[in-house]
Amino acid sequence: QVQVEESGGGLVQPGGSLTLSCLVSGDQWSTYGMAWFRQAPQADREFVAEISWNGRRTRISEAVKGRFTISRDNAQNTVFLQMDNLKPEDTARYYCNFASATPDSTTGWGQGTEVTVSS
Repeated sequence: QVQVEESGGGLVQPGGSLTLSCLVSGDQWSTYGMAWFRQAPQADREFVAEISWNGRRTRISEAVKGRFTISRDNAQNTVFLQMDNLKPEDTARYYCNFASATPDSTTGWGQGTEVTVSS
């Protein structure tokens, strides 16, 4: 069974940067695409970015395109989300899951990591 553990969140000023990490455990996780999602206060969870199993293909949501970059290191069992030029509207709890997951999926979620963008 694959499990995920997100980390790297925190408080950052607008325009700042953070790098989130998702440590993945379980057999054959590296053969699967992975994705980041986020849930802002009083809002539904939404897709942020996904990456193919080998890292060669990525897809980024329009809301963060040009500011966020997704990558992975299969040797370290980790998926990353580099977030630059952060905006207050990026404030949310960030989660990772399989790329096949949807925001409404009921399985595969970790605790997430909180990101707050505020001056």
